[in-house]
Amino acid sequence: MTSRVPVLLSSSSVFPERTAAAFQLAATHGYDGLEVMVWTDAVSQDGGALRGLSDHYGVPVLSVHAPCLLVTQRVWSPDPWERLRRAAALAETLEAPTVVVHPPFTWQREYARGFAEGLDRVAGEFGGLRFAVENMYPVRMAGRQFVPYVPGWDPTEAGYASYTLDLSHCAASHTDALAMADRMGEGLAHVHLGDGTGEGRDEHLVPGRGNQPCAELLRSLAGRGFTGSVAVEVTTRGATSRQVREADLREALAFARQHLNTPSPVDA
Repeated sequence: MTSRVPVLLSSSSVFPERTAAAFQLAATHGYDGLEVMVWTDAVSQDGGALRGLSDHYGVPVLSVHAPCLLVTQRVWSPDPWERLRRAAALAETLEAPTVVVHPPFTWQREYARGFAEGLDRVAGEFGGLRFAVENMYPVRMAGRQFVPYVPGWDPTEAGYASYTLDLSHCAASHTDALAMADRMGEGLAHVHLGDGTGEGRDEHLVPGRGNQPCAELLRSLAGRGFTGSVAVEVTTRGATSRQVREADLREALAFARQHLNTPSPVDA
């Protein structure tokens, strides 16, 4: 009998509420754990505060998202390697096995030049952690497209030990998510569950509300020998009330559990 894949709530899914609210909502609705998005909220950067919230609500932190977003370039340090090491140390403190990291931005020339080798070095410093590089997407503005990542938005082209598969990003890049999971192979360590319509922007819809193969991907994980976790990463900032936000998070969790417990035909 296979063990159940843990379904986590990404703290980004409760924005504009803060990190503490994510623990409370995860506990209330029965998530298996939390993915902490490290951002400008001081609590998200503080191992002691996070440990206290985890103990209080009985919700373990099972992944840490390093501060890689445009809005988090000054969190902890302007040095991306320092930010990654601090995220890894936070994950160790919280006994979270996975650190999610983005490919370098094009303007981070020095960081990008030695990214693969540097990532291996940091992984060596923090044995036992998986540094799961996330697939991103090209940006479309004013009818034009550009790629703000080096060497590109698809991490499988460079090749890393571990990956995070983000289905909303697959929609934004017009990528077949199942084919990307195939390319990631045994390196698939983590999944960001959110839907999209393929309109060329990052939507992070509740799974089932877009056109991505969210159900098929979840059903395929058992056959892929997946041993990681699935984090619900959806946008609820447009929710008109706390009740609407909670309903979205319940729906996303129910979707994940339903399809993780339904094997694909080849695995049945």
